[in-house]
Amino acid sequence: MNSKIRTTAEAVEDSAMPEARVVHADPFAPRSAEQKPLPEAMAKKPVAEKSPAEWAYERLILYIRSFEEQLDDRHEIAMGFTGGEAGVLRIEGLGFFAPDLISFYGIDEDGMRTHLVQHVSQLNVMLRAVPREPQQDEPKRIGFRLAADLERG
Repeated sequence: MNSKIRTTAEAVEDSAMPEARVVHADPFAPRSAEQKPLPEAMAKKPVAEKSPAEWAYERLILYIRSFEEQLDDRHEIAMGFTGGEAGVLRIEGLGFFAPDLISFYGIDEDGMRTHLVQHVSQLNVMLRAVPREPQQDEPKRIGFRLAADLERG
């Protein structure tokens, strides 16, 4: 028998910790979102108390930040959307409306302002590196701003 006695605090902490796993072909690949600890403010609220939209929003932020950490100064992040004509969107904002909607704000390939609203059950995005706009001195880094907002709670 392998029954471990846990304190109430440990039980609560365990219920708040999400399960995540990843395996990379390259053993020296940078740590990805699944391998990093949750930001403290994000871990305070148990997953069971979050709406599907809030939980999807928070994890998307972690993936975006992790992806941006690997980009050089000539590239910034964009998202590709599958199953429709949405195409590629330079990410300028991300939001959620509980219990089940995620919003993506940005600019499409034609330079048009775009706002995509997606139900969490349909969420399927691909993060892409795209060349930054030539008139910009530095690439936009939305992931770090989104992560800072998570830390504020």
